Amino acid sequence: MKARRLSSAQFGLFVFAAIWFLVLVPLSALAAPYAAYVMDARTGEVLHSRNADTRLHPASLTKMMTLYIAFEAITKGEISADTIVTISKNAASEPPSKLGLKPGQKIALRYLIRAAAVKSANDAATAIGEAIEGSEAKFARRMNRTAKAMGMTRTTFKNMHGLTQEGHLSTARDMSILGRHVLFDYPQYYNLFSRITADAGVGRVNHTNRRFLADYEGADGIKTGYTRAAGFNLVSTAKRGNERIIATVFGGTSTAQRNAKIAELLDLGFRRSPSNAPLRKPDAPVYANDDTTSGGQGKTIRLSGTVKQSKRPQIRPAAEAEILVARADTAPVITEALSDGIAAALEEAQATPVAIAAPPPQIAPDDQVVLAAASMRPALRPKGLVRLLTEQRAPRAAEEQEVVTRISTSGGHHWGVNIGRYPSRFKAESVLITTALAEMSTLDGTLRKVVKRPQGFEANFLGMTRETADLACRRLAARNITCLMIGPS
Repeated sequence: MKARRLSSAQFGLFVFAAIWFLVLVPLSALAAPYAAYVMDARTGEVLHSRNADTRLHPASLTKMMTLYIAFEAITKGEISADTIVTISKNAASEPPSKLGLKPGQKIALRYLIRAAAVKSANDAATAIGEAIEGSEAKFARRMNRTAKAMGMTRTTFKNMHGLTQEGHLSTARDMSILGRHVLFDYPQYYNLFSRITADAGVGRVNHTNRRFLADYEGADGIKTGYTRAAGFNLVSTAKRGNERIIATVFGGTSTAQRNAKIAELLDLGFRRSPSNAPLRKPDAPVYANDDTTSGGQGKTIRLSGTVKQSKRPQIRPAAEAEILVARADTAPVITEALSDGIAAALEEAQATPVAIAAPPPQIAPDDQVVLAAASMRPALRPKGLVRLLTEQRAPRAAEEQEVVTRISTSGGHHWGVNIGRYPSRFKAESVLITTALAEMSTLDGTLRKVVKRPQGFEANFLGMTRETADLACRRLAARNITCLMIGPS
């Protein structure tokens, strides 16, 4: 049977239909499902919602939770921003976007945090989770416990980077809740999300949302996300005057379309929000860093070992009286050493019996007992004088003590800011001086300190309050100067 050939008219109709389908059909019909949510950040009030509770792929919005837990772990003393992390094969093998880390490579945690927040690097996010909890599975369980404690009721995390995985889902409402917690629970780290560029240790990285941050008035964060399954996602916040709005978009069709939509939603939020709404910060979630040893309530950080010996002398109990005992042949020496008033008191003490609660020590008949008040003590104690106590104090039995360490909440001048790592001490000191002159209003009176590390010399300003350090970092970030807050050690 011969194949039937299409006529020129039929072929033209076929081509027209194909073009109509590919071009004229709205791209949104082929894109990921769309969802949007707008919130007044000050009160948590909903200003706009569309498909806000539909479970969708969050993509790299996931990294907001990864970073939130990293901030929590640093603040609670589980890990330090200076902790050196060894990159695993699992972390190094993550697909782009990535920092390009190699298996076995060593890098400070602070650089991994910058790479995950600014560049949205998947290898950095995986390395953060493994450094804190040891494995992706354990870190995902912690992410889910924290999400539940925040009220993110329709979110399930399976990994720390957000690459598409079955069951790894969230909603526009839940991601807005998470963004609000990042903003208010760890304001000292929030400036990371507004940095156009940052030093990630192995090189400088650029912000994935730098266009929107530059174009929209008041925008200062927070996180982008994209996969084929998710589309173009974004959680963004902007502040104008007393008003701050958080807007979330899932399922954008392109970067430009997503940015235009988020700008439209933020504008809507500013129109609908009151000018002077009260600030009601969200309650921080229960610290739940371990799901086996403490029933999900978090581990207590303890010092190993027990206290064997006090470094301070024990306070002498008030009930113990002091007895000065001298032999009779030393009495002339004592009399000469004492003033007339003390000598008279001595004679009276010898003539008058003194009641002593505790049994006195056995003293020979030719010995004398002298009781003197502290205010009548001679300047120099005569030779031959011996000190006794009315009762011997039994040594205390050693008690095993558990020492619990807590993070200081005094709000003292225990904070600082780090403005980078440099190849030489001279370079670090030069940058400190230049930065201090450029930002005198917040850095005046601080201590400039260069700390030598295996990777170079870190330039730090120390001796600041938490509020001053946060303000300094925000002002330095506005000048495109790398800055990271340093908490109490």
